[in-house]
Amino acid sequence: MKDALPRPARYHAVRFYESDRSLADIVGRFLSDGLTEGNPAVVIATAAHRAAIVRELVARHHDVVELQRSGDLLLVDAQNTLDAFMSNGKVEDAKFKDVVYGILRTACRQRVDCTVRAYGELVDLLWREGQQDSAIRLEMLWNRLAVSEPFSLVCGYAMGQFYKDARFNEVCGQHTHVISADGTSERVA
Repeated sequence: MKDALPRPARYHAVRFYESDRSLADIVGRFLSDGLTEGNPAVVIATAAHRAAIVRELVARHHDVVELQRSGDLLLVDAQNTLDAFMSNGKVEDAKFKDVVYGILRTACRQRVDCTVRAYGELVDLLWREGQQDSAIRLEMLWNRLAVSEPFSLVCGYAMGQFYKDARFNEVCGQHTHVISADGTSERVA
């Protein structure tokens, strides 16, 4: 069953992207829809992807400077975030929860009924470094956090990393939806 991009809480989608441009377009649309509805947005990405997503939000008529000033848009460095909860190449569960929970709470700024829309590429960084087990573990921790925290998350993976990897289905299995190139999402069976 295919859906349009706007999502309720506890939506955990994956986008296997072919180009940075296609990724920025889809993430920009996802975050823009949430911002328009009054939900805060979090981008946990590399500098290049953060900049591309910001350009998409500006193209969609969002005042990014004001959104950042008000705290409705948090731009977070992916590598620094990973470094905050990784130890010896492994994800530390408690540190992950503290770090990511802190980011989500910062975005909500004590608002009630706050659903954060987030984009993250922490798993992509791990996958690119050959740390597939840690990437899968991280996906599981996001799912565990979704039980208690209302957020919608899109994860990005560079498609080129899967050309010879049989774990593609395992990655899909950690998500509720897979987002296609045209931005529609399909529920994972």
